[in-house]
Amino acid sequence: MFSVHQRLGRVLSALFVLLLCLPTAIASAQGADKKPLKPSLVTYKQTVDSEDKEVELRLHIFMQEQKEGAAKRPAIVFFFGGGWVGGAPQQFYPHCKDLAERGIVAITGEYRVRGQHGTPPQACIEDGKSAIRYVRKIAKALNVDTDRVVAAGGSAGGHVAACTGVLSGFEAENEDKSISSKPNLMILFNPVIDTSPKNGYGAKKVAGDDPLVISPLHHAHKDQPPSLIFHGDADKVVKIDSIRAFEVKSIKLGVESKLVEYEGAGHGFFNHSDFRKQKDGQPNYYELTMKETYAFLEKHGYIEPVKGK
Repeated sequence: MFSVHQRLGRVLSALFVLLLCLPTAIASAQGADKKPLKPSLVTYKQTVDSEDKEVELRLHIFMQEQKEGAAKRPAIVFFFGGGWVGGAPQQFYPHCKDLAERGIVAITGEYRVRGQHGTPPQACIEDGKSAIRYVRKIAKALNVDTDRVVAAGGSAGGHVAACTGVLSGFEAENEDKSISSKPNLMILFNPVIDTSPKNGYGAKKVAGDDPLVISPLHHAHKDQPPSLIFHGDADKVVKIDSIRAFEVKSIKLGVESKLVEYEGAGHGFFNHSDFRKQKDGQPNYYELTMKETYAFLEKHGYIEPVKGK
């Protein structure tokens, strides 16, 4: 386990590196030759795996350089898919690059998974909440508005994002609970939203607990953030009926929830072709979902509409 001094030292070190190096890295990436944005890696959490071995988790941050005195900007944190077993933050690099170009601090986060760390879905949720909290903790360094933080993700990562907004508990020890781990909006790409044994996904992966403990559908409440959800009606991994049920339940509770359905689309349809090769002749689901994402963010005042469109 990490000692208190190790934990404090690493957190301060990570914050110092962020403050000192992040603007320089971004300025270099955004030079006169318009090189693509590159991520800056920042440690947000030191924890342990199932065998008590040390684990260091990082945020991959994409953001534009700002002039001194610029207005605070929103942030979005993506969580990758992989059934809580595997996956990589690079899945959402294309999304982060595109959103950063629109003025958002766009982040894709690492979290513990069973394949690498031997941990159950509960640890994924805890790490997701830690990531949201840490973005608010360093909001000043990022020039982020703490009241405009979005949780996003796909599949199991969509579940992690949904849990940060819907579930109570699952908070890491020794974190400042006065800083909220709850996002202001949720953008979910074919998310696991129901973990019940009968109709949901992943019930057998929930170690030591009733699977419903981590089921956003069964914990929806009136104070959860507004959500935008993308799903294909041909998804055989996460059945669309569970997503429709979440939308209906959320709206009945008085919470904004918009489900955008794609006819004939299967699981993982939303990915950029840089991450997953697309089938010939299928719609460009990446562009379609990003168009809806921009509209949702514009509606809530997180980005300005593009002039002329």
